[in-house]
Amino acid sequence: MTKKEKVNFIINTLYKLYPEIPIPLDHKDPYTLLIAVLLSAQCTDVRVNQITPLLFERADNPFDMIKMSVEDIKEIIRPCGLSPMKSKGIYGLSKILIEKYNGKVPQSFEALEELPAVGHKTASVVMSQAFGVPAFPVDTHIHRLMYRWNLTNGKNVAQTEKDAKRLFPKELWNDLHLQIIWYGREYSPARGWNLEKDIITSTIGRKSVLEEYYKNKKS
Repeated sequence: MTKKEKVNFIINTLYKLYPEIPIPLDHKDPYTLLIAVLLSAQCTDVRVNQITPLLFERADNPFDMIKMSVEDIKEIIRPCGLSPMKSKGIYGLSKILIEKYNGKVPQSFEALEELPAVGHKTASVVMSQAFGVPAFPVDTHIHRLMYRWNLTNGKNVAQTEKDAKRLFPKELWNDLHLQIIWYGREYSPARGWNLEKDIITSTIGRKSVLEEYYKNKKS
């Protein structure tokens, strides 16, 4: 299969499996999405979805958020990990949104990445899922699968993002990054991986990855 055929095979398979694409993090607007994505760093989406209702009950907008102290926020979000940094970030960015943007989340990568505790991946998720701007946020699932599928060298997420954007049509980025995440969770996880169920990797996977899989299976 040529690289183009591989890419088309991936796209077609993912659209068959996920014609409707749920967004993993529960939210109701750009602000609650931004906070949820920030909390998801080094934390599972399931855990974030358990914690955000408790936080948003107290404050689901920047004006209410800054009425709380950093300590209050930290107590609520503690189960998500990295709570000292995340609570300062949530408080700090809420303050900036009020002072600079009338409490609204800005619709540009640059403005988002200037906010405290907001990196490129978080900005990409917000731009893509809240504002529909084409972006390809790379999480651990996408990073792993792009390597398994021999579409990137897997050196770092920045390279993986560059390769994904080069290979996949721009108008499909917002769907594809979510479809790959769901596929990675269901069919191609890091642990407990069953290649027989993983149609994409078993069809077009990197030779060394497949060899390693079968070697481990024998032992």
